[in-house]
Amino acid sequence: MTDSAINLIDIPDVNSAPPSPDTFSYQTLGDESSIGHFALASESALSISYNGINQAVMMVTPGNIEDFVKGFSLSTGIVNSFSEIYDIQLSAACESHHAAVEISNRSFWALKSHRRQLAGTSGCGICGVEALEQALPDLEPLQPVTPPDATLFAGLRDRISEAQIVARKSGALHAALYADRSGDIVLCREDIGRHNALDKLIGAMATERINPREGFAVMTSRCSLELIHKAVRARIGTLVTLSAPTALTVQWARRNHLNLIHLPQHTAPRLYSPAPEMLNRNVVSFR
Repeated sequence: MTDSAINLIDIPDVNSAPPSPDTFSYQTLGDESSIGHFALASESALSISYNGINQAVMMVTPGNIEDFVKGFSLSTGIVNSFSEIYDIQLSAACESHHAAVEISNRSFWALKSHRRQLAGTSGCGICGVEALEQALPDLEPLQPVTPPDATLFAGLRDRISEAQIVARKSGALHAALYADRSGDIVLCREDIGRHNALDKLIGAMATERINPREGFAVMTSRCSLELIHKAVRARIGTLVTLSAPTALTVQWARRNHLNLIHLPQHTAPRLYSPAPEMLNRNVVSFR
C-alpha cells in the first residue's frame, strides 16, 4: 500500500508529546452488571524511510516520534552521529505514521551497502535481523566511567513511577529515563516497546545536549542484548535496569566497558559490569 493510498497528512510538530490514552468500557467476567472503564495504551505503525527508500516498520506508542527516529537511527548504526541527520518530516493516517528522514550521502551509501528490511516489532528489535554479524555486531568499546554512588538509588523506583505520566493512566508501557549526576530524573520516554523507549530517550538526550557519559539511563524492562548495543552506540556510560540481566548481556556490557546495574525491588543495587575484580583498576570519573 502506498502512502497516497492511506492519505497521509503532514504533522508540523514531529516531536509532540504522547496523546492521552483512549478509554474503553469492559464487563467483569462472570458479572454482567459490572461495567467499568479503563484507559488503554496507544499503538501505531510507524514506517521510516531514508532519502526516499523505505527501511523499517515498527509498532510504537505515538508521541516523541522525532526523539525515536533520532535514537533509532543512531542506535541501529544507520548514522554514526546525529549531525548526519539533516531533516525529519512526519505524516500520519488513522492508525499509522510515516517518518521521511534525510541523512548524509555517506550514511545513505553505507545503509544501501548493508541494507536489510527490518521485521519491526514492539517487543524484539533483533528478531528481524538476518545475519549473525548484525545480531552480534562489533561495537566500539566505551571509555570507562566511575559507576554512580549507591546513595543515588534510594527511592529511585518511586521517582520512576512518578515520572511515568502516561503509564499511570494506561499501564502496559515501558519507560526509559535519564537521571543526572545527582540522581534526579531529568527525562522520561514511554513506549509499548522497551527498545523504542530507549531510542526515544537517546534522541531526547541529543536534543537536550546531555553528555551520555554523565548520570545514568534507566530501563523499567528486562535488559535485552539489543539494549546493550543501543546504549554502547549512543555512548551511554551507565545503564540501570529494574529486571535482572541475562548472562550474555553482562558479558557484552563488560566487553564494551558499559556500567550495568540491576536495581532489585527489595535489595541493594547490584553492579554486574564492570566485573568486581576490575573495579580497582584505573577508571575515568565523570564527576
